[in-house]
Amino acid sequence: MATIAPAALPPEIASAIVNPIAYGQWNELKDKFRWARDNMPVAQVQAEGYMPFWAVTRHEDILAISKDNARFLNAPKSVVLSPVAVQMLTHMITGGSPHLVRSLVTMDAPEHMDYRKLTQSWFMPKNLANIEAKVREIARASIDAMVATGGTCDFVHQVSSLYPLHVVMQILGVPHEDEPLMLKLTQEMFGGEDPDLNRARSVQLTPEQISQLVVDAVRDFEGYFMKLAADRRAYPQDDVATVIANALIDGQPISDRNAAGYYIIVAAAGHDTTSASTAGAMWALADDPEQFARIKADRSLLPGLIEEAIRWTTPVQHFMRTAAEDCEIGGQAIAKDDWLMLCYVSGNYDERVFDNPDRFDATRGPNRHVAFGAGVHQCLGLHLARMEMRILFEELLDRVEAVELAGTPQRASSTFVGGPKTLPIRFVAR
Repeated sequence: MATIAPAALPPEIASAIVNPIAYGQWNELKDKFRWARDNMPVAQVQAEGYMPFWAVTRHEDILAISKDNARFLNAPKSVVLSPVAVQMLTHMITGGSPHLVRSLVTMDAPEHMDYRKLTQSWFMPKNLANIEAKVREIARASIDAMVATGGTCDFVHQVSSLYPLHVVMQILGVPHEDEPLMLKLTQEMFGGEDPDLNRARSVQLTPEQISQLVVDAVRDFEGYFMKLAADRRAYPQDDVATVIANALIDGQPISDRNAAGYYIIVAAAGHDTTSASTAGAMWALADDPEQFARIKADRSLLPGLIEEAIRWTTPVQHFMRTAAEDCEIGGQAIAKDDWLMLCYVSGNYDERVFDNPDRFDATRGPNRHVAFGAGVHQCLGLHLARMEMRILFEELLDRVEAVELAGTPQRASSTFVGGPKTLPIRFVAR
C-alpha cells in the first residue's frame, strides 16, 4: 500500500486527546475520536507543551501495534502521555529514565518476560480457583455493606473502589489496616490530573505541579513497599509480596527500583481498573432496568456483562509506544523513534468492529475489545478481574431486586487511567 503524506489532527481534536478534562466529558470525547477514525485514523498530534506524536484510533491498527513488540517498544520513551515539562522532571528525578515507575509495562523483551514470569502463576485460573471462596466471602461482605446503606449509596465509594482493593491486597500481602493508604496513594498517582482525586485537591495546577504530586505519591508507595519487602525477606509468607522481595533474575536479586515498581503495578493497577469496570457495569445496569432484569433472570449473560463493561468503560485509556524502525501503520509512514498513542477508548468504540458501540449490550459477541491490551503485554491480571466481577455480580443479583441512578455519575478527568469516580444509585434489596 502506498503511504500518504503525514497529516496533523485539527487543533480541537488534538487538544481533546491531551486534555484530562475531555476524558471526564466522555460523550464529547468519543465524538472526536469517531471523527479521527473516519478521517485521520493515524495522524500526528501537535499540541502545545507536548512532543509531537501519532494518535492511532482504529481497532485494527491498535491491535497490530500491540502484537508487534519487536517494532513497537515500551522502554525508550514514556509509556504514558505526558507534557515535555513533566518528562524533563521525570528524567531529572530518575537520573535519565523516562519512567517514574519502572514496572512490567515499561520493559521490553527479554527483560519483560523474565519479570512477568515471577508472579504470572499467581494470576492464572488454576491458582485463582484456590482463592475463589475467599473472594466470594469478600464480595458477600461488600454487598452486605451496600444493602446496609438502606437503599441509596455511591457505588464507587462504597462498593467498587473497596472490593477489588481488598481482594488484591490479600493476594499481595498488604495488611487490611493499610488498605485505605493503598487506595489513597493509587488515586493520587493515577488521578493527579483530577481535582477530586489529586493530593492537593486543587484544579489550579500546572503540569509540573501535577507531576510533583504524582512523584510524592510514588515515593510514599516506594517507602511503604521497601519496608514490606524487608519484612518478607526476614519472614517469608505465602503471598506475592514475598515472591517479589526474594525474586532472582539470572541468579541475582532484582533492584530496589524494579521491586518497588513491581509492587506498585500490582497494588495500584491490580485494583483500580477492576474498580472502574465494576462501576461501569453498575452504571449501565442502573441506567437500563430492562437489561438488569434480563441478566438477573439469566446468569449465563454474566460473562458477556463483564466483557461489555470492560469495553464500555475502558479504564486504561491509552498506552504509548516507540517505533523501533521505519514502518507503516494505516497507510502512514512512521519513522524510527516516533512516539505513538494507542487510543484504547477509540478502538473500543470502533464501528468497524462493534455494532452500535455506544450501546451497552451484555449479549454482544464476539467482543474483541482492546481494554486488556494484546500480545506479550496483555494485562497480567485479566483472569482475576473477570473472576472478581463475576463473583460480585452473582452476589449482587441475588440480593438486589431493582436499581436505578439516583443522580448524575461522573468520570475521572484523566488521560491515562479513568472511569467512574462517582455513581449515585438507588436500589431495592431483598
